[in-house]
Amino acid sequence: MLAFLVIRHQPRVEHEIRIIGPLAYPLAIAIFAVVASAPFSVTDALAIMNGAIFGPIEGTIVDTVGLVLAALLGYWVNLHASKLFNLQDSLHRLPAWVKRFPVGSPAFLLAVRVIPGFGGTVATATAATFRVPIWVHVWTMCAIAVPICALLTVFGDRVTVAVHGYEWRARRYATHYCLTHRCLHFRFRRRAVASPSPSP
Repeated sequence: MLAFLVIRHQPRVEHEIRIIGPLAYPLAIAIFAVVASAPFSVTDALAIMNGAIFGPIEGTIVDTVGLVLAALLGYWVNLHASKLFNLQDSLHRLPAWVKRFPVGSPAFLLAVRVIPGFGGTVATATAATFRVPIWVHVWTMCAIAVPICALLTVFGDRVTVAVHGYEWRARRYATHYCLTHRCLHFRFRRRAVASPSPSP
């Protein structure tokens, strides 16, 4: 819903973002990092929003930096709050094809992150609990999340362009129609052309 509102009102949102100036990028990165590091978070809407606001290239850069920071923040949080998440129950619920990999290995972390929903949360909690090197945790998270976020960012940009392109064409057609016809239901009216005054 939030992504839809940003796409629909993209010119206004972009104007407000531009008013912030150089702080727009750090703010977007910070929001993305906080949301992505939260348990059971969904960053799809934020990736689409970044595409709508910053465009496909700059939006993808915002996503990537936000994901790296989210990986670091999520790892740190799970190191200090590992008891809040029942990891053993979640590991038992994993599909058999994931359990073939050693728990905590890069292959395991990659496979778990493919699972939608709780996969990212399980991977982060596993990395922190089994003291996986943080660089392994970061690259395994980014290897899965960055391509997905990049696709969603491009999608957000293209949808925004399409929506506002259709609106512009519809507005232009309505204006042209009401200028050339009697339109009782619109504020546009055919302009009356003054007849030339007779020459004396």
